[in-house]
Amino acid sequence: MGQEIARIEFSPEDFARFRHKVTEETERLVQLEKQGALSARPPTGGFEIEAWLVDQDMRPAPLNERYFELLADPLASAELARFNIELNNLPRRLKDDALRRFHHDLEAIWRHASQTARRLDIHLLMIGILPTLRQSDLTPANMSPLNRYHALNEQILRLRGQPLQLEITGNEHLACLHDDVMLESAATSFQIHLQAPLDRAVAFYNASIVASAATVAAGANSPYLFGRDLWAETRIPVFEQSIAIGGYGDAIHGPLQRVGFGSRYVTRRMTEVFEENLAHFPPLLPILFEEDTDSFPHLRLHNGTIWRWNRPLVGFDEDGKPHFRIEHRVLPAGPTVTDMIANAALYYGLAESLSHDPCRLPFAQARDNFYLATRHGWDAHVIWLDERRWRLRRLLLEELIPLAREGLRRLGICHRDSEFYLDIIRQRVSGDQNGSQWQRRFVATHGKDFIRLTRTYLDLQQQGKPVHTWPI
Repeated sequence: MGQEIARIEFSPEDFARFRHKVTEETERLVQLEKQGALSARPPTGGFEIEAWLVDQDMRPAPLNERYFELLADPLASAELARFNIELNNLPRRLKDDALRRFHHDLEAIWRHASQTARRLDIHLLMIGILPTLRQSDLTPANMSPLNRYHALNEQILRLRGQPLQLEITGNEHLACLHDDVMLESAATSFQIHLQAPLDRAVAFYNASIVASAATVAAGANSPYLFGRDLWAETRIPVFEQSIAIGGYGDAIHGPLQRVGFGSRYVTRRMTEVFEENLAHFPPLLPILFEEDTDSFPHLRLHNGTIWRWNRPLVGFDEDGKPHFRIEHRVLPAGPTVTDMIANAALYYGLAESLSHDPCRLPFAQARDNFYLATRHGWDAHVIWLDERRWRLRRLLLEELIPLAREGLRRLGICHRDSEFYLDIIRQRVSGDQNGSQWQRRFVATHGKDFIRLTRTYLDLQQQGKPVHTWPI
């Protein structure tokens, strides 16, 4: 969905032609995978950070057009709402001091982006859900003026045929109606990319699914929406319900949704996911491109309108050779760059270790673990590979952090960096404070003063110390 489109109105013939193109490109990708013709490049990583523009009162500042004029960064892009932005870095091979170099890269990107915001007398903030956000902020007037977002809104509303019904029960209960897809912009994320060599792509994808409960619990940072205390990572149900449409015909409100955990592990080929895209999900944005089949423009656009929490992507190496990349989407933005690199270290290490035996955990159990962790954080009780029930906090400390350490060693990440970043996760878990818990403790101490909470959070974020050290 990062690419802009030329128009927002489509005919039935547009949808038919687009589907034909996706069919051709899916068949071509299957053929290339079977031939072993995709990239064998060793594991490579990269990131996307979504962030909020906020004014001096800690309220959303819908100024991203003026902001991008000042920022002038080709790796930055607009999100659905005028008060959200996305920042990207350049990929690196996952070896040696890659984690520390990633940290340096993101610090420099964030520093420049924050300084640009201050030129507009606003602030840049990375947090999963902005605590001061109100439902009245999420209106079409605050939608970024890009055709792709207006077209997406129209097509989803056409398929739904009714207003969005948001209902989340956590520590408190929230129920409301919403008339457009702007609710999606309530949630911002830190998306971790893992490019996998062809012969390991299936294993890495399945391992990412298994690892998701651990990573979302360790990095939770989104407990509040519209003043209600909901899940440890409330982004997950918000995003799933904001684009709650399924497949063809009677399945439009069926069990397999466009935002979700997916339907199963991949068994033999990564292209199984793209075949499911074609078979199950109708096109949303039937834009026709002049590019040839081997660049997969229609397949990639269609895939960009299906948001699995672990989403396979097709990209290209510098020499033009196509590759598979896994987008691990479960984590929220923030609280600091240091925390996000620690989250990435946990994910990369677990993905590597679990890729050698990922499917011992049934898919249904991996899915249940994920939603339990999303709701309850590391207080959730999950079933692990040994078929034992674990409290996730204990599982992280005794099994998963050591497993991630071994995975980083296998990747060739230097021992010093592996220990530094995984120790942040260990201290966060043993000290029982991630971003969500810090926010809840702040409210328990100071009440539901969300402006004060957000201002304090911003001050601590700007100091750069990891969240487990933050005072209340």
